Amino acid sequence: MLSQRTRYTIRALQHLARRFGAGPIHLAEIAETQNIPAKFLTVILSEMSREGLVATQRGRDGGYWLALPPMDIRYGDILRMTNGSLALVPCASRYAHETCKNCLPEEKCELRRIMLKVRDETAAILDRYTLADRFEMDLDDDDKASGEDMTA
Repeated sequence: MLSQRTRYTIRALQHLARRFGAGPIHLAEIAETQNIPAKFLTVILSEMSREGLVATQRGRDGGYWLALPPMDIRYGDILRMTNGSLALVPCASRYAHETCKNCLPEEKCELRRIMLKVRDETAAILDRYTLADRFEMDLDDDDKASGEDMTA
């Protein structure tokens, strides 16, 4: 599952993406519109500034804006910055690999093989979408046709 911090980060960046090119956006606007505690949002935006995704300006006319065009910020990158990995188990992580405790040797572990496939498919999906992509609130036609419940 995504951490609350990751969900807040995504929502804040989506807000800035929708306002891209409009100049500095006040922290209070983002916090209120996205229902994110202002103190937590300050920390999140500071981290995203250090990562080079967000720019800031202090003062009365200050605020936050995306430092990159929305089409250059992939959801996979956001998750990697906030979660550290897209893998569900440490041994399947590409960038933060750790041997699982109390497990079989990796070369014999069938669960690891499955989790590597899950990680790769997850990465392919998340790296395909950027902050420039807009998502409708309804299921798209493919999901409706398959009967897939996207709320799970």
